[in-house]
Parts: sequence; structure tokens; C-alpha cells
Amino acid sequence: MASDIKFVEFIVDQIENPGLVRYRKMFGEYAIYCNDKVVALVCNDQLFVKPTQTGRAFIGDVVEAPAYPGAKPSFLIEDQLEDRDWLSELVALTEKELPKPKPKKKKAKK
Repeated sequence: MASDIKFVEFIVDQIENPGLVRYRKMFGEYAIYCNDKVVALVCNDQLFVKPTQTGRAFIGDVVEAPAYPGAKPSFLIEDQLEDRDWLSELVALTEKELPKPKPKKKKAKK
């Protein structure tokens, strides 16, 4: 079941001040970016935040689950979706700990 775009927009609207936050449809679901880093996935109308040590310490009692079959476990966020400050802080902490994305390779000219 694909995620509802309204749910994705709600999640992105909840995140304030950690930087440029946007989403992109990928494989029928959505990736959430902060400053060009993928910080979370939305799959089946559930939010999965990339696991980091700082995020784990911030959340405390972490629930981990794969966003889709075969995926590595991520932090499943359920009860705090309405808490804008908490969610914004989690995304900011996650973004800071994740490495910068690798530069995309330029296509070879024919």
C-alpha cells in the first residue's frame, strides 16, 4: 500500500528549522531529505527515521523496524508525530550525524 501524499506533507510540515526539508517520491513511497541528506522514509503511512547514535539517545526506548521488506531496520516513529518540537529535534540530530551525500557521477559523453 503506497503512502498518502497528505500524510507525507503533514510530516514535512511538522519539521521546523533543521534546514531545507523536502520529500521525493521513490519506488512508490517517499524519502524525506534535510539539507540534501535522506533522513527518513515514509512507507505505508509510517515514518522511519535513519538510525544514528544521537537519535537513539534522544528517543530512549527505540522501536526499530524495516521500512520495507529487505531494508535495514530504522527508527519507527509512531506516538510523537504530533509533537512538532520533538520531531524537528530528532530530524536535526539525525541530519547532523549522517555523512554528506556522495557527489553524483557525471554521465560520460558519447
